[in-house]
Parts: sequence; structure tokens; C-alpha cells
Amino acid sequence: MNIDRVLQSLAKNEVDYLLIGGVNFLLRHAPEITYDIDVWIADNPKNLERTVTFLKSINAEWGATEDDWKPVPDTTTWLTLQPVFCLTSPIAAIDIFREVKGLENRYNVCKAAAIAAETASGVPFWALSDQHMLEAQLALPVNQQKSQRIEALNKAIKNASDV
Repeated sequence: MNIDRVLQSLAKNEVDYLLIGGVNFLLRHAPEITYDIDVWIADNPKNLERTVTFLKSINAEWGATEDDWKPVPDTTTWLTLQPVFCLTSPIAAIDIFREVKGLENRYNVCKAAAIAAETASGVPFWALSDQHMLEAQLALPVNQQKSQRIEALNKAIKNASDV
């Protein structure tokens, strides 16, 4: 998985996004095993176009069923079919979210509170804030919640408020 290349391509294609999930946690808090990069995108026509351009630039593939798995279409229509898409590419598996459980209809609020961060090699990215990551974690069914992540996020939020 090449996180830097994904983030660089998001920036190059001017995608309005937030890094969420395991990679956000990994880059900002603690080592964690993760197999894909979760990206929440602003759900508007122009950004959907940019997202398709980004996905094509990394040779991403998607299919509604196993039988129709192929390079992403040139149009944005397919991106409106569901709230989350799991894609593959030669550089990473990527999940594209148009909506995040627990943060429904709050992309702009979350983007305003986002953290501007960098990878260890200096690639900039926009990260979902700890508070919003915690809200998303707590909105999951209990058997899907990651207790260590919740504990680390609570600690980070407390430490930030103590400053």
C-alpha cells in the first residue's frame, strides 16, 4: 500500500476529501494494521468528477458484482449508486465514502474541524479530527467498534483539552 502516492494523487486532482479510518489513526496516533485507505469525499458534482479523475489516475477498479469488476467508468453516475465504494488499484485498496455513519450530513462541519497533517515523508493530507473519529467509532455497532482506538482517541481529546 502506497499511502503517499494516494494522498499525492488526491491533491493533484484537487479532490475535496478527509482521510478517515485506520490510515488516519495510523499516521496520527499509533501503529495499526489496516488493509485499505478510507477517504471521505465532499458529495457534490464537481468533486465527484475530480474523484473519478483521481481514481482513473491510479488505475482503480470497481464492480457492482464480481462479474463486472473493471476500471472505474469515466462518468460520475456510478458514484451516486451507494454511500461507500470499495476499490482496488495497483498502489492501494481504497474505500470511498460519500457518507460516514455517525457524521451524516456533516462533511462541511468535519472539514472545518479537520487536521492538516503530513506523512513521515512530508506528504500533506487532511485528516478527520479526533472528536469526529470518535463519534464515527461510537456510531458503529458494538461488535465493530475498535476499543483500543476509542481509548486512544479519548486520551488524545483529553490531552488536547488540557493544553
